[in-house]
Amino acid sequence: MTNRKSDAAQAFAEWLHTKLTARGYDLTGPRSGGKSRFSEDSGLSPSTVGRLLRAEPVTDTDVLARLAAALGVPLGEILVRAGVLSEDELGAVRAPDTGPRRITPEDAAAELGITDPQARRLFINMTETLQRTPRPSERRGADPNHGAQPK
Repeated sequence: MTNRKSDAAQAFAEWLHTKLTARGYDLTGPRSGGKSRFSEDSGLSPSTVGRLLRAEPVTDTDVLARLAAALGVPLGEILVRAGVLSEDELGAVRAPDTGPRRITPEDAAAELGITDPQARRLFINMTETLQRTPRPSERRGADPNHGAQPK
């Protein structure tokens, strides 16, 4: 059975290796200097860079944010590639579903902590009245200057 996290870490390590090689970091051997140079350039510790390239899962968002900045890649892309977020989760963060949430006056009173029975009835009645009453700008034939002070 294959572990999804290890698959994600392996794919991330391969992607990072390709990115670093394309930027001129020599990763051909333990003494090639590419890991050390990238460590210095990125501000990440040599051990962290080594873990990333050995496909050891790194989910520390500070580390991933530094990596994103060093590579000039959006943090969201790094989080998805590292297996911290799925594409769907990233999409939900970028564009949360904030559709219209209609609540009843009773729910609003409860959420506002209005517990006194009389205050609660007053709040609910006032809210229901306001919901039924069109705004002045919505009234048919309303004069937009109605109530304005003469110049």
